[in-house]
Amino acid sequence: MTKKQKRLRNRILVSAALFFVLIILDKTGKLDMLSADVLSAASDGAGPAWAKGFLYLVPYLIVGYDILLKAFKNIRNGQVFDECFLMMVATAAAFAIGENAEACAVMLFYQIGELFQSCAVGRSRQSIADMMSIAPESANLEAEDGTVDEVDPDEVEPGSVILIRPGERIPLDGEVIEGESFLDTAALTGESLPRRVKPGDQVISGCLNGDTALRVRTTKAYEDSTVAKILELVETASEKKARLENFITRFARWYTPAVTVCAALLALIPPLLLGQPFGGWVKRACIFLIVSCPCALVISVPLGFFGGIGAASKIGVLVKGSSFLESLAEMTTIVFDKTGTLTRGEFRVTKVRPSEKAVRLAPENAADLLLDLAAHGEALSTHPIARSVREAYGKEPSLDRVSEVKEVAGRGIRALVDGKQLLIGSTLHLSGEGISFAEETDPGTVLYISLDGEYMGSIVISDTIKEGAAEALRSMKKAGITKTVMLTGDRKKEAAAVAEALGIDEYHSELLPADKVARVEKLLAEAGSGESRGKVGFVGDGLNDAPVLMRADVGIAMGSLGSDAAIEAADIVLMDDDIRKIGSVVRISRKTLGIVRQNVVFALAVKFAVLLLGAFGLANMWEAVFGDVGVTVIAILNSMRALEIPRD
Repeated sequence: MTKKQKRLRNRILVSAALFFVLIILDKTGKLDMLSADVLSAASDGAGPAWAKGFLYLVPYLIVGYDILLKAFKNIRNGQVFDECFLMMVATAAAFAIGENAEACAVMLFYQIGELFQSCAVGRSRQSIADMMSIAPESANLEAEDGTVDEVDPDEVEPGSVILIRPGERIPLDGEVIEGESFLDTAALTGESLPRRVKPGDQVISGCLNGDTALRVRTTKAYEDSTVAKILELVETASEKKARLENFITRFARWYTPAVTVCAALLALIPPLLLGQPFGGWVKRACIFLIVSCPCALVISVPLGFFGGIGAASKIGVLVKGSSFLESLAEMTTIVFDKTGTLTRGEFRVTKVRPSEKAVRLAPENAADLLLDLAAHGEALSTHPIARSVREAYGKEPSLDRVSEVKEVAGRGIRALVDGKQLLIGSTLHLSGEGISFAEETDPGTVLYISLDGEYMGSIVISDTIKEGAAEALRSMKKAGITKTVMLTGDRKKEAAAVAEALGIDEYHSELLPADKVARVEKLLAEAGSGESRGKVGFVGDGLNDAPVLMRADVGIAMGSLGSDAAIEAADIVLMDDDIRKIGSVVRISRKTLGIVRQNVVFALAVKFAVLLLGAFGLANMWEAVFGDVGVTVIAILNSMRALEIPRD
């Protein structure tokens, strides 16, 4: 608890103790005697009644003085109709008609509800507050002479060298130039497993360094670093309200003045028209005012959305506002970019197919022989295909074995390896030399290899599907996504292979960025129109994805490897690029929206019922307290369920 919450708790305890003592004395008849002794009651018996009012006023003021002060301040500032005004008027009127215990109870239980709400909001904020604590207050800037000064991160220029000691947070994005360590990325990604970094690796701000010091050359200014952008997104998230939140805000603005006027009319018109005593109708008006307090709606709806955003942040997903959480809950179609989203965006050797000749030369390790020839033939090339071959080979090629390397434009490599003529490249490369071979049908880039005019086999190099991509798509289907689409600039054969492997419903290949926008526009049109239509989401990571991320109903970007433009344009950011979390956050959003709708229906139904009962004299003050504070507490408890992450 905060200091403010503890002070309110102590006031509630003191007030409650005094209140229950007075109730016991009142019910046993001793309070009348005490009241007469204190005020020397008048002979008509009115004295003890007024004295009881003064005695009940003590616990009332102890627990509720701040509500009264706030009501007066708001009236002075022209903001008359709020819950503090309703509490002040209702309890003052209750005291005026002799309902002393009820008036005190209303204020006491209202403050209990306020304390409960404050604690609930604090709990909901905690997971987001953890994210806010990732900003380091200083950076250790290394000067040219080797001395280290502690400076504000804002003062560090890109290209500077900073020292991150063990246990410190990385203040700016950069590249490790010295040291090896493990980074705790849990505050950013929600993942507990540390990530190992070494010289040459990129590091992002906000991560916690392990047990070894690192020297890092910064690549961005603080305002452009990952931690600064995340904090900016978190701080502005509350500005993007969901439709339901905006409705409740507008509803409360008109609802409170309306019920105040109705209560005044209820207290005045029936007695004037029917000639009945004012006391009974004023009591009904008090009940009407107490029940009408819109706390349950005004508190529980934003609290529910806030809990959903907090639950998402626990798993490393940043939702920029409740409006996007609401759209995510209504999403039925999700569109993916291929490279970097569903696939790694890295060339890797996926198949090695030696020919019969290679098998005869090396019966037990023909595949290794093929990789050995390809790695030496590509030893001097800087092309990504060549690098992937050398990575698959797993060793540094011996340049002593290679000579007369020549690149044939558009065809491949010609070289001497161990004094033998080696050809590596496309079908044109081998067919141009009259070498017969078996053409591959697998998707990807295929290297055909011949040695001294004899075909040795082929190596297939392709972009590999991300680990967990198939699981992610199954999870999304279970969460209620009805259609999956893949858009890519890649060739049709590669796109078809990925779509088939992952079970994607629809794919489109060889697209330019403008073509992707057009495809999403078409999907949006197919989804229908109006508020009830299914929403279309897009998942991407690259600079060319930014226009599509902005056009889709829900834009989801990769936060770790994604471009700054994609993260800025997106509505939701996956901090560790794990698309398996999309299914989880969809479930979180749908659970959150369900909870919020439950609160609205429950609160309005109970309040409307008690309002009618109160207006007809069938409800007392205690039922009014339940209609206000009880409903509020139940709605808050229900909202707290949004913090729980639903299982797959």
